[in-house]
Amino acid sequence: MSLGFHAHGKLLLTGEYFVLDGACALAFPVKYGQSLTISENPNSDILHWQSFDEKEQCWFEATFHSKNFNILKHTDKAVANRLKTILTQIKNQNPALQTANCKLQTELNFPRNWGLGTSSTLIYLLTKWANIDPFELQFQTFEGSGYDIACAGAAGPILYKKENGRPVIKSAQFNPPFAHQLYFVFLGKKQDSREGIERFKGKRKKEKGKSDLAEEVSTLTNSFLMEADLKDFEKLIAAHEKLIGDFIGLPRAKNLYFNDFWGEIKSLGAWGGDFVLATSDRPKEETQRYFNEKGFSVFIPYNDMVL
Repeated sequence: MSLGFHAHGKLLLTGEYFVLDGACALAFPVKYGQSLTISENPNSDILHWQSFDEKEQCWFEATFHSKNFNILKHTDKAVANRLKTILTQIKNQNPALQTANCKLQTELNFPRNWGLGTSSTLIYLLTKWANIDPFELQFQTFEGSGYDIACAGAAGPILYKKENGRPVIKSAQFNPPFAHQLYFVFLGKKQDSREGIERFKGKRKKEKGKSDLAEEVSTLTNSFLMEADLKDFEKLIAAHEKLIGDFIGLPRAKNLYFNDFWGEIKSLGAWGGDFVLATSDRPKEETQRYFNEKGFSVFIPYNDMVL
């Protein structure tokens, strides 16, 4: 007998960083994700773990003692230590969870370096298995707002904010008439979300009026939802990018890589690393050719990415 669960990856359109201050953010669960299968392991004293990538290649394997999760064997010490921390916290939250005689196998259907949520989908999957609160586990083991956890189990775009330390999640109607003119482009420059969060927190300590900025971001989020014209949507992107860029002191992705692009470029989540959103009023083929000629080969239309 075996159990199986699936979780969706994520992309954050608005509210990056300021969602930590209570700003309302617009986020997308995506069609890419991760699966978890739990099956029996003949050795009852060992919890066996295997992780597979989108090519069905095992990129990590380890064995843990089933009671205290001491690491017995591993192919990557840092990953094994992180899993030990997560498994220990899970057991603390649900002491009755049966961890003996278990084999856990994860499988991604997107490249690990895409930044679509390898960690958040894993946290969500493990909490489904353990029957515990995914947000509690997330906040105990990783920094962040938790929007990615909300996306893991969502069926479509969501509005996400934190109130009194707890997530407030609402489904969002985001299906603009120009959706076919939106594209996701992978920059291939992996960012550490925790580093971005620490940079934001450091900057925030020196600034005044953070609540006003969070409210301004929330207002922009609502405007993104209501906009039906591509050109006006692009103006919202420029305003959002300027607000975030001015605060954290980092240049826009458009200025760095695409200063001659005719549309707009929106960073998604941690600035400067993974996917960006591109808008274009020109044919898909011409738009894709522009990015390909710049050296960016991963180009995904909005409707092929977002649930």
